[in-house]
Amino acid sequence: MPQTGCLHFPPGLKKLGTNSHEHHHMKIPSARLAIFAAGLWLAGFTAAAAPIPENCQTGGFAVGCQSWTFNRYTVMEAIDKTAEAGGKIIEFYPGQKFSLEQPDLKFDHNATAAMIAEVKARLAKDGIRAVNYGVVEIPRDEAAARKIFEFAKTFGLYGITTESTGSIDTIEKLVKEYDIRVGFHDHQRRANDPGYKMWNPNYVLSVLKGRDPRIGSCADTGHWIQSGLKPVDCLKILKGRIISVHLHDMNEMSPGCHDVPDGTGVSDVPGILDELKRQHFAGNISIEYEYNWESNVVDAAQCIGFIRGCGAKK
Repeated sequence: MPQTGCLHFPPGLKKLGTNSHEHHHMKIPSARLAIFAAGLWLAGFTAAAAPIPENCQTGGFAVGCQSWTFNRYTVMEAIDKTAEAGGKIIEFYPGQKFSLEQPDLKFDHNATAAMIAEVKARLAKDGIRAVNYGVVEIPRDEAAARKIFEFAKTFGLYGITTESTGSIDTIEKLVKEYDIRVGFHDHQRRANDPGYKMWNPNYVLSVLKGRDPRIGSCADTGHWIQSGLKPVDCLKILKGRIISVHLHDMNEMSPGCHDVPDGTGVSDVPGILDELKRQHFAGNISIEYEYNWESNVVDAAQCIGFIRGCGAKK
């Protein structure tokens, strides 16, 4: 189902100006000129991607699962398990096994039309909306990168998640063309790789400086905890540039910590949700439960239920 709606500009960000237009030496009545100018402004205003529909919300947010939560299973099973957990949206990752019937096939942006049709049918059956895809490498080569955006367009995705900062120019060009958001994801700090900087929200912010507002952060709260950072502080640094969230509550503040049901760990999930509300966040929250791998549907359901409960208290 195609998305419809108006442009959402993150708070604190001014609308980018439209491209300059050639001036013709002709007289236009002031009233007609005003209408023409308003039309140009409106055309620019409605250019960006539509928001995720309200019927995908739980507790005031579009909530579901990152299919990586169910990476021991196929993408078809991941859709079923997301529905079982009470999610309304799903974020795909590249390379998941396709189905029990065809386990040798991998689901990603190279999927055949037949595979895509089967996935869409399963989404419709379970009442789940696909909203994001990643973490995926986006190459600098425009033709190769375009294949990812075409895949996203086919599913009507809200966004794509990547860490390909070196491809920022290509990404920005395609974001403007396809009107699909891109969020830069953070993994945890790497003690043996000082060149890896994505864990640092200030670095991510520097990558985003001066770029189209539809390019921002995919905020992975678990990796921030593993890096010794408080998620609420990181969200504040990236205010107005949060495209999507991989939500984790972790058992302790340490590099080796693991997921626990939301509200039972050290991540301050209520504070995270409050900060996202304050920023008028309109993207997807993907539960990415990287623990108890073989039977974590109940854990994911507890996370979604906690968000639902937090929303009910407002």
